[in-house]
Amino acid sequence: MPVLGLLAVVLLLLVLRQNLLVVLGCAAAYAYLVWGDGALEYIVFDGWDALNRDVLLSIPLYLLAGNVMAGGAIAPRLVRLMRALTGPVPGGLAIATVLSCGLFAAIVGSSIVTLLAVGSIMYPALLQAGYSRSFSLGIICAGGTLGIIIPPSIPLILYGVMTSTSIADLFLAGIGPGLLLFTLFATYSSVVNWRRRRPAWDAAELGAAFRAGAWSLMLPLIILGGIYSGYFTATESAAVALVYAVFIEMVVHRELDWRGLFRITGETTRRLGSLFPVLMMALSLNVFLSYQQVPGQIVTALNDWFEGPASFLIVTNLLLLAVGMLMDIGSAILILAPNLQPDAEAQGNAPVHFGIMMTVNLEIGYLTPPMGLNLIVAMGAFRVDFPTVVRAVLPFIALMLGALVIVAAFPRLSLFLLG
Repeated sequence: MPVLGLLAVVLLLLVLRQNLLVVLGCAAAYAYLVWGDGALEYIVFDGWDALNRDVLLSIPLYLLAGNVMAGGAIAPRLVRLMRALTGPVPGGLAIATVLSCGLFAAIVGSSIVTLLAVGSIMYPALLQAGYSRSFSLGIICAGGTLGIIIPPSIPLILYGVMTSTSIADLFLAGIGPGLLLFTLFATYSSVVNWRRRRPAWDAAELGAAFRAGAWSLMLPLIILGGIYSGYFTATESAAVALVYAVFIEMVVHRELDWRGLFRITGETTRRLGSLFPVLMMALSLNVFLSYQQVPGQIVTALNDWFEGPASFLIVTNLLLLAVGMLMDIGSAILILAPNLQPDAEAQGNAPVHFGIMMTVNLEIGYLTPPMGLNLIVAMGAFRVDFPTVVRAVLPFIALMLGALVIVAAFPRLSLFLLG
């Protein structure tokens, strides 16, 4: 069966630890040779047509906006405000870490940027306040993952592009699960640090922190408010976020100069140079397989394995958990989303809910060895060894698995804002 041959090619190359561009290129070449009469030149034509979408402009714009804010004063001002708000609460500094991660994630849409921007400030602060190194590492790594599910989210944009699902709906659906994860992290932080000494309430510091961070607080309101009020699209919101971030950092806060802006732009461009060729190849393969009705064949084959929607969700989540340990979330979405989503819809799952469930599932992969990106980044940023980071995140992996069960079992958590 040609479909099984295609799956075998992909799995073999993944086992051999080949670059994702090589995996997708070989898979596309196989598909065009088997189903497309050897017309390999259409890989480029289909890829270009698939890339010619306005929504893809939001990815570089959000990445650049996030890097501008991480390199300026927005992150430390937001952290100061969150610390002033939660200081008197049990585990208040840890809760401030989660709040800062969630709020910063709502601006930049990236887990790694969130972890580095907030972690570089909060990790030494947590240690100085007497929190254990293990807990401090765990809460920062786990808080960084909120950038995956809280809108705007680059993985949700990729899922929407690969499955033709409304990105605005995905953003709205990510709010409920994002708040659930925040609540679990904050509650755990408060419980395990209940007896820790904490500062008294300081109204003067809260007022000063609010005045310092007021401009930064406006950004998530502008981005999400603009999208859902209909003033601009998800792509236009990314442009607004970039212009606003540059204005605040260069004109209001004056923490960024032209030389710094050019450096940040260069770093972002290099990252995009590795992302977009992979995205083009994935989209080209997706266009061709859809034209050849291959997803329908995969759905038919998979339906023989499942006895109902419950078994589909169990098997799919186990598969995604395994994939998340070996691949980054963007790669997993590019390969799996267009093939799993049709079967999920056939089993009665709303496309938006399945996208959120898939994203929450793969979000756990940021904390699981051997390929957990947050673990690797934290290892380098905080100068700790890999086993130490892994042990630190184990309680938070358990919390995220609990959240995954809730998200999968109760679609309304994702869909209630969509009516």
